[in-house]
Amino acid sequence: MARSTATPTAQAQKEMTVNEAFALIDALLHAVVEGMASDPPAAPVDGECWLVDSQPTGEWANQAGQIACRQADSWLFVSPTTGMVVFDKSAAQSIRYDGDWTSAAAVTVPTGGSMVDAEARSAIGEIVGALQAAGILAGS
Repeated sequence: MARSTATPTAQAQKEMTVNEAFALIDALLHAVVEGMASDPPAAPVDGECWLVDSQPTGEWANQAGQIACRQADSWLFVSPTTGMVVFDKSAAQSIRYDGDWTSAAAVTVPTGGSMVDAEARSAIGEIVGALQAAGILAGS
């Protein structure tokens, strides 16, 4: 399970811990990130999340590899776990964490060859197109 790296609040302020937990549930239940960046956006919007690149600056300093989620005008940082999948809006596809964020490589439909089967080629093209539309494969 992903854990926040935010500093826990005092026991006297339990509502802060509960609010942070709800914010993390909101951010991670249907995880969508804007993309990967080293610098926080100039005008972040509550609810948006980013993957923090390897050389972070500003408010993201020392948070390399984390997921930065904007909530209540501050950043919450979450450590990704192996197998975690998020949808990357900038790439328009799902990406998976396995020590690093990876995505499916672009696939091209078959061309050439000594024997051309138009029906098979068309079917393969439709499968590739459906996988790209679903965000499973990157567009070519």
